[in-house]
Formats: sequence, structure tokens, C-alpha cells
Amino acid sequence: MRRLLLLRHAKTESDAPSGRDRDRPLAARGRKDAVELGTWLAGQQPLQPDLAFVSTAVRARATWDIIQQQMSDEVPQQLAVHLPDLYGAQPTQLLALIRSAAARNSKRLMIVGHNPGLHELALGLIGGGNAAGRAALTRNLPTSGLVVIDFPIERWDGIAFAGGQLAQFVSPKLLKEA
Repeated sequence: MRRLLLLRHAKTESDAPSGRDRDRPLAARGRKDAVELGTWLAGQQPLQPDLAFVSTAVRARATWDIIQQQMSDEVPQQLAVHLPDLYGAQPTQLLALIRSAAARNSKRLMIVGHNPGLHELALGLIGGGNAAGRAALTRNLPTSGLVVIDFPIERWDGIAFAGGQLAQFVSPKLLKEA
């Protein structure tokens, strides 16, 4: 079995000093949400990644850094691979990147990236699973939203659309409500 964790970056400032979208930093709420999600993940050993593909956008790198720091005892910083191709990637491009993880022998892959690509990918990959989570995810993949999808495959190159089961959908808002 393989477990895919799709994490949308945390809430950002509306502008960057450079004027470039890729350079937008996290807002105070985004930093707080990332700490909260990372703290929760630190207590969820079956959800901790053994490989992370992280967008090179400032907000995605900062989100990963905060979350990884909360899990530092269990998840080393070195497992992150920073990929410029994650910025603006469409679902088919993201699927190709996931399939490339087959060479790395990972069982739990986290992708830290952006909407709309991550949201569309999640909806496309899920063929069943947690009904309440699917209903909530259909509406939106919010900032700091985490989608956990399980696949009954031996290698990442066997991943396919509609082949996964939604195991969990969490966000800082949903964690507060629980």
C-alpha cells in the first residue's frame, strides 16, 4: 500500500515585496495554522511522510519548514525534495511527479503545493473512502488543508485516477471543531 498526503500551503500575505506571486510569504495566521497542523501530525505516526515533494514557492517552503519542525523527532528535514515544477502544476503534471517517486522507495509521500492543481488532483484520485471528508473536500481544499489518500499499489508508478481511497481530510478549522 502507498499513502499520499496532499498539503496546500498555509495562508499567505496578499503581496510580496518583489511583486512576484512565487515570493509571497506566510501571513501570521498561516504560520499559526502550520504550527497547529504540524503539531497534530507529530502525533499521527501513520501519517508522517518518508518523502516530501515541496514547491519552491516561498509560501510552500515555509509551510513545509514549520510542519517539519513540529515533527523533527520523527521526520528529518533531508527527506524534502524542492521542485520548481510543483508551482502551477496541473493534475496530470502532479501525477507524473508522484509516479517518479517509484525510484525512491517511499511508502508515504507528501506533496506541499498549490491550488487549483492539488484540489483537482485530490478529487481526481479519490475513488472512494471517507464520505464526510469527500463531501467537505468537494467544496474546497483550504490553505493548510491536508488530504490523505491510500492506494492499494506496490509502487508509485502504479497510481491512477480514481484508484485511491480517502483516508482523511483535515484542516486547522476541522481540527478546532473536533
